[in-house]
Amino acid sequence: MTFTVEQFEFYLCILARITAFLYTAPIFNLRNIPQRVKLLFAMLLSFLLFEILPYEPLSYFTSVGYTVLIGKEVLAGLIMGFFANISFEILSFSGRLMDMEIGFSMVTEFDPLTNNQVTITANFYTYAVTLMFLVTDMHQIVLRAICDSFQLIPVGTTIIHSEIYTSMLDFLKDFFILGFRIILPMFATILIINIVLGILAKVAPQMNMFVIGLQLKVLVGLTVLIFMIGMLPYVTDFILEETVEMMKRAVSYLR
Repeated sequence: MTFTVEQFEFYLCILARITAFLYTAPIFNLRNIPQRVKLLFAMLLSFLLFEILPYEPLSYFTSVGYTVLIGKEVLAGLIMGFFANISFEILSFSGRLMDMEIGFSMVTEFDPLTNNQVTITANFYTYAVTLMFLVTDMHQIVLRAICDSFQLIPVGTTIIHSEIYTSMLDFLKDFFILGFRIILPMFATILIINIVLGILAKVAPQMNMFVIGLQLKVLVGLTVLIFMIGMLPYVTDFILEETVEMMKRAVSYLR
């Protein structure tokens, strides 16, 4: 087997895109995964792709030109990984809204996987959907997407279009729609509770509705949350469809 300097440069371009993607893509960007494991996995996956992809000589002049090619591949991997990862923020948004309805919005905890302060329900939904992704092998779809991107965006031909921001504007619409769709059972139930408490406050003004409502919302909210666990497969489908759609948008603005 021959391995020339030109082929090594071709391999480094593949490695740059794969490494940048793994450090930003969902599931693979978790901080509890050792950095060495990520790097070794990226090197192995890049070598397999190097053996599969047809070799084409890179077009550049001087070391500065090659550095620009590496930078473009890194940006391509970062953009595709980021576009896929922001779909998981829908879960955090939905969890925060549900905690506001239940009364847990001020109860936050530190998530060691993301180094952020998150609410209880948001953390629960994120871990639950992540587990669903792993047990159903959906993370392989994410890996297959980055591997297929080399057919649509060959090595060294990455072009970042300035209109890429429009895809983020479209995502904001889906962000709120999917977020409210996830919390709709909780929102409807708490709305009924608020209406009942409002009627009781008029009928029996001597009752302290603040104390009653606080405990009632927590009890009803946790009960509804238990029933909403059965909806996790549908929530996972929503997130997966949005992840795939966002990666398609990212690829369309990189070629």
